[in-house]
Amino acid sequence: MLDLNDYGTSNFFQIIKRRHPELLAALNSSNTVPNSPAAEPSFRHYEGTTVLAVVYDAGVVMAGDRQATEGYQVGERRIQKVYPVDRHSAIAVAGAAGPCIEMAKLFQVEVEFYEKTEGMSLSLEGQANFLSHLVRSNLGLAMQGLIVLPLFAGYDLKRQRGRIFKYDAVGGRYEEDDYYAIGSGGKDARATLKKRYNPEITRQEALEVVAEALWDAADEDIATGGPDLIRKIFPTLYTITEEGVSDVPEATVEELYQELISRL
Repeated sequence: MLDLNDYGTSNFFQIIKRRHPELLAALNSSNTVPNSPAAEPSFRHYEGTTVLAVVYDAGVVMAGDRQATEGYQVGERRIQKVYPVDRHSAIAVAGAAGPCIEMAKLFQVEVEFYEKTEGMSLSLEGQANFLSHLVRSNLGLAMQGLIVLPLFAGYDLKRQRGRIFKYDAVGGRYEEDDYYAIGSGGKDARATLKKRYNPEITRQEALEVVAEALWDAADEDIATGGPDLIRKIFPTLYTITEEGVSDVPEATVEELYQELISRL
């Protein structure tokens, strides 16, 4: 039986770091700079690419493409880059695929652990602050090229609106009011979002804008995967509202792209 009094904290990350530091190898908490200033991994690893989020009138749409690259090759066509965190929040990750997935899963577990030990939900602001700590703890690996850049979004029950948080590689946290995209195709996606976004955007319009932004990112960025109509592989889309986090059915996403293609 785990006695939290033995540790003086209910922080799951800190408890694991004290009891089983080997489990956090992928999230090395050491901020030691590698011996070589230009140190890079000597092995190939998967890179996850473009993810984005858009605030609309009832919440947030969060999305990501499905492709991961290995050098100049496609490493994985069906990778998951968007993960629900709790009922009203989700995280999307771009960067080195392995550490990205580990960070997303650890973040999910930490939020759930807090709720079970404290008997209350961690606020959206609290979740955003904790994610900043996780990103900062990855600095050692980031200096070696294994960068993790998350995008965090949720529905704030107190403010009654969707919110988006972005992060830099050293854990800096910044809030975006309307939309944001990160990853290798982030710049191209943001260009589309900038043209199509308006403050009164509806859910359907937000889904259409997100689909078009990922399409444009895939068209310009070789690492971003667009819709694969032959293999039936489509970007992952989630909506986050007062009612909770829900994934957009694949059939609906396919319809969005069929409609987009008909207009091109």
